[in-house]
Amino acid sequence: MNDKCLIATAYQGQARIYVAKSTNLVEDARVIHGTWPTASAALGRFLTVSAMMGLMYKEEESITLRIEGDGPIGFMLVEANAKGDVRGDIKNPEVYLTYNSGPKEGKLAVGKAVGEGLLHVTKDLKMKNMFTSSIDLQTGEIGDDFTYYFTSSEQTPSAVGLGVLVNPDSTIRHAGGFIIQLLPSATDETITKIEHVLSNMNAVTDLFEQGVTLEDFLCLLADGTQNLLKEQPIQYYCNCSKEKFGISLSKIDKQTLDSMIYEDKGAEIVCHFCHKKYHFDEQELITLKDK
Repeated sequence: MNDKCLIATAYQGQARIYVAKSTNLVEDARVIHGTWPTASAALGRFLTVSAMMGLMYKEEESITLRIEGDGPIGFMLVEANAKGDVRGDIKNPEVYLTYNSGPKEGKLAVGKAVGEGLLHVTKDLKMKNMFTSSIDLQTGEIGDDFTYYFTSSEQTPSAVGLGVLVNPDSTIRHAGGFIIQLLPSATDETITKIEHVLSNMNAVTDLFEQGVTLEDFLCLLADGTQNLLKEQPIQYYCNCSKEKFGISLSKIDKQTLDSMIYEDKGAEIVCHFCHKKYHFDEQELITLKDK
């Protein structure tokens, strides 16, 4: 099944629901960045929630999200837009940690891999200035952190659930998630219903493993009250190009450009998001300098 996100209202228009299947998206990220299982789960959850968040904005708007933790993963960076495109970067992709005891024994220890730190969200609303808000990470498990972010920074009571299931060969078996947001009209009765639904629901990847479709997943979250508004494909997509990197090169100082031209005899730039390489020869750099 192709990756997509369903957007709906539910509970007589008192809640909005985003539910996504992102298996291919997360697998693409794993291949590009060479992530080990726990890093795959962390980056996959981050990409999934960011893809859903991007759909909350207008067509030309975008968001940049950054998690800075003191765990072995270091930082993760994601960009998302309203078209369903998302791309990401991770400082240390080679992280494989599991919980050794407790109710999560044997499961991937995303919280430990991320650690304590901050979540930054920067909105590009195509205005003069961008807007950035930051929160302390609550658990590093990503879902809990975004639940807190929406409630504290956006003043929108929300519940966020995310999951990534990794195969024994490190490929991605399932990935997806949901965001439920209460609208201003939500009553105490509706809030109680939603809490009951969530408390009795299996984990995201368990549902996918049982063969639950995305449409069925939405129905479960909405308790059968869903009103589908939109179905949007989502994908890992990097819009980098040699032209864009050329513009960046043209803005660096003359001394550095001269060093690239006369000492290095050219320059190679690697995109952090897709690892594609772009080579600029001496003449191309001279042309950029002259501009």
